[in-house]
Amino acid sequence: MNKTIMIMILAICSMGKLAAQTQEEALVKNASFQGAVAEKKSYHAIYQLDSNDPKTIEKAIRNINNVLDDPRLKGKLTLELIAFSGGTEAFLKSTSKYEEQFKKLIARGVQVAQCTNSLKERNLTKEQLFDFIGYVPSGNGELVIRAHQGWTIVKP
Repeated sequence: MNKTIMIMILAICSMGKLAAQTQEEALVKNASFQGAVAEKKSYHAIYQLDSNDPKTIEKAIRNINNVLDDPRLKGKLTLELIAFSGGTEAFLKSTSKYEEQFKKLIARGVQVAQCTNSLKERNLTKEQLFDFIGYVPSGNGELVIRAHQGWTIVKP
């Protein structure tokens, strides 16, 4: 019986040492992780802005700038920002504080557009929005079309 217990104790100790080695190897491997490799020639993403919450608007702008700055994706991105519903307020000349940030996104190649259905629902005209904004008939329609074209939809 003592011999059997000794063998079991040795086996348990060996398993613990093996688990510790495996954990250490996993930690080393994880520390060297650098993310996915951008192997494709191009990537397409559309950012959905449907909230007037300043935190959400700022997050969308920050997220777009972050992806534009990702060295793995340099020269491979096609991006669009589509505003509808509450997101429409981000483009209002009279109240929006984001004009310069949107201009900078456009200068970096981002297509920035507004849903015309949301304008009708909110009794707004194109003249009330920044002059540099593009338009689509329906924000949701734009998302559906882009999704079927293989674009990634990002909702900040």
